[in-house]
Amino acid sequence: MNDFFVYLFWPNPGNAYYSSPKAVALLVVCALMVAGGVVLSRWRKKQGDQVMRKLSKTWPPAAIWFGLIGLVLVVARVEQIQYIAMRILWVVWGVAIVLYVLWQIKRWRARYYQVLPTESVMDPRAKYLPKKKKR
Repeated sequence: MNDFFVYLFWPNPGNAYYSSPKAVALLVVCALMVAGGVVLSRWRKKQGDQVMRKLSKTWPPAAIWFGLIGLVLVVARVEQIQYIAMRILWVVWGVAIVLYVLWQIKRWRARYYQVLPTESVMDPRAKYLPKKKKR
């Protein structure tokens, strides 16, 4: 158990290069998150559904921030910057993303609704019934 904590909290894990497949994959994923945040921002502006716009207000900034923090963590790991390169920060980053997504799903299920069109019944007697007087 002690080795596990040493593994997570070691200040400079080392052993990472820009050419390694893991670093390249993480760089691509984080860059895609930043780009996805920009795309989500533009998508929100074109969205006509007001409820959808309100519920998706935090998606673009969250994607951009998670992507930028991931890029900083990858670069810190490859450049061997102590304490920022710790593995526990990746665990915290991943847990934060999972919690954010779960919170958004819960929020979506609780608050998203669509206004369904209603059928108006044409009553033939309506034109003969008394109307409210104008003042």
